[in-house]
Amino acid sequence: MWCQRPKRSYILVVTCLLLVFTVSACVKPEGTEQPSRNDPGKLTGTAVASEFADFPDYAVDVHPAVKPYSVAQDLSNVENSHRFKFSPAAQELLVKNGFVVVPSWGEEFYMMYEPNRYDGIPNFITTDAMLHNYHLFFNNLLERVEKEYMISELQKLNTLMLNEAQQQYEKLQGGAWENAARRNLAFFTVGSLLMNQNVAVPATVKKEVEQEMALIREHQAMALSPVMSIGQTDVNFLEGLKEDYTQYIPRGHYTRSEALTNYFKTMMWYGRMTFRLKSEDETRSAILLTLALASNDKSQQSWQKIYEPTCFFVGKSDDLGYYQYKKLFDQVYGNNFKPDDLISDQAKWNQFITAAQNLEAPKINSIPIFDETLQPDREKEIKGFRLLGQRYTLDADVFQRLIYREVKENPAGERRMLPRGLDIPAAMGSKEAYAILEELGDTRYRNYPENMRKMQSYIAGLDKNLWTQNLYWSWLHTLKPLTEEKPEGYPSFMCNQAWDRKELNTYLGSWTELKHDTILYAKQVMAEMGGGGSEEDDRGYVEPNPDLYARLAALSALTREGLLSRELLEKRDQVALERLEALALSLRDISAKELTNQPLSDEEYDLIRSFGGQLEHFWLEALRDYKTDLPPKFWDNPAALVADVATAPPDLVLEEATGMVSNIYVVVPVDGKLRIAQGGVYSYYEFPWPASDRLTDQKWKEMLRNQEAPELPQWTGMFTSK
Repeated sequence: MWCQRPKRSYILVVTCLLLVFTVSACVKPEGTEQPSRNDPGKLTGTAVASEFADFPDYAVDVHPAVKPYSVAQDLSNVENSHRFKFSPAAQELLVKNGFVVVPSWGEEFYMMYEPNRYDGIPNFITTDAMLHNYHLFFNNLLERVEKEYMISELQKLNTLMLNEAQQQYEKLQGGAWENAARRNLAFFTVGSLLMNQNVAVPATVKKEVEQEMALIREHQAMALSPVMSIGQTDVNFLEGLKEDYTQYIPRGHYTRSEALTNYFKTMMWYGRMTFRLKSEDETRSAILLTLALASNDKSQQSWQKIYEPTCFFVGKSDDLGYYQYKKLFDQVYGNNFKPDDLISDQAKWNQFITAAQNLEAPKINSIPIFDETLQPDREKEIKGFRLLGQRYTLDADVFQRLIYREVKENPAGERRMLPRGLDIPAAMGSKEAYAILEELGDTRYRNYPENMRKMQSYIAGLDKNLWTQNLYWSWLHTLKPLTEEKPEGYPSFMCNQAWDRKELNTYLGSWTELKHDTILYAKQVMAEMGGGGSEEDDRGYVEPNPDLYARLAALSALTREGLLSRELLEKRDQVALERLEALALSLRDISAKELTNQPLSDEEYDLIRSFGGQLEHFWLEALRDYKTDLPPKFWDNPAALVADVATAPPDLVLEEATGMVSNIYVVVPVDGKLRIAQGGVYSYYEFPWPASDRLTDQKWKEMLRNQEAPELPQWTGMFTSK
């Protein structure tokens, strides 16, 4: 039996964007192979595991047995209610739902807990606070790996590949492959200039390189790529390779230093530019690039030292790349291949081109293309080679399948140009997320319900090995318990529709942090163009979600062991991740006791009481790189952040953001009596924004402080008091 919930009232409110553009998507038939790649070549089946470390299996076997309770209208049955003063609206929600969220100006999570220790207020440890803690370490570790390892390897790769491209161009001048070689020379010149503006520009590609660099510097619009258009006269805007140059606006942690900013732009260039199979000349460029990597051990090693760690953090490339092209090239040309064969053996070249058409196409479209009325074959337009292609992620795949053109129009003829964050938990099985989408009118798009059902069925069938293949997928796996309704036996504050929505708020807050931290690597969907000292009893409570804490502990262990296996982790970070793992396991055990009415020990209550100090320690460790002679200050490093997650040309993106940390007040049972415990939760925002002004964390924080942020989503009003 499940917790009793009031019947929902569904109000269809159509809030679709009226744009003249269409969106690319394709629905995966049920029962098809799983969407991941394994180097060298495509992975099939379900036997996927991290190539860095194993995901520990921390068991949870709990049979909840908390007796139902209710809160008196005047809070008279809540023993510490005299310590709090609520507005009438807040108290009404507290009585009705057993909890209430009150917006606050909390800059960081630890700030919401540490004062409780001295004021005698019981702590309510939230999943929000623990998930945010992991984000701090994930983002910090990724940034440290980039600064200490990846930037230098990318500089080496630039130097080596630019030299190889120059040599290839000199050898191939005067023949059919000259133009492809010149394109590569320009390609690596741009990549090198983005890291180091003092790189010499070869005269033969000077014009195109300068044009490309100007578009990247201005990062204001979509345009034909001058470099990819090399050798083409009267380039047709419909057929030429177009790039969204707003993507080169540095954001996330890449605004923190010039070196990170340059790394961001270079990796965006190598991650997005596609040598399309539809163009024989662009494919020649891809093969020359592949051979250049294969012929030089040093360049291949630098490429692998960049690609493989980012696979562990985010995932494998969604596009074809070095492994697939090298494998196919060897099959066609054999072990006795000689460089002259490229020019002399047209039959084998034709064989390669034909065979390459059977290689797997990307599942997510991030290239500006037109809708099906002008470019009906989406796969043909986007399939091709990328040097360090952006990565496949499950959530982007969900987005791809729930926007126009796959969902078509709604009865009013409107097109779903941008997705919603709620699409992701709904696809992972959240009934409440889907109910909200119904209320908002999103399910009225012709194919939306059918496509959502297919995605739900597909995701439900994914096995644990796939869910834990890298840190990105494991993070999503950790969030999955937030999509599940709580069965009978959970505390009463968790057995209502309002708590289901609070869980969605937590899910989307943490997911926003994931998108923020991986904004450089995770592929983004692209729409197609259309046409202490108190004597009070302060024993607190842990939000009982043992499955989530167990998965978070395993995620911390996977992060630690995976980076240790490649010698990418400092001792201090190893110790911190061990502490985070241990804390998550302790919260799992406390949750299990709460749900089965077992008394907590004094040590466990002390852990809850000291939670704010532990959070502050983790926060200081994660931000230690920003210390000079003083510790970091919370007002310089608040929790609020922003990330764009989808694009609808010509100038619209979907922004996901977290704001100031809100207070949550929960009526919890302790020793058979009710008391109010206090903690911190995410504030979550979602809104469209001009692509030419993709938001940085700095600008978003200014908007919050100036009270220029948009309203919180309407569906959060069920548990949030103004």
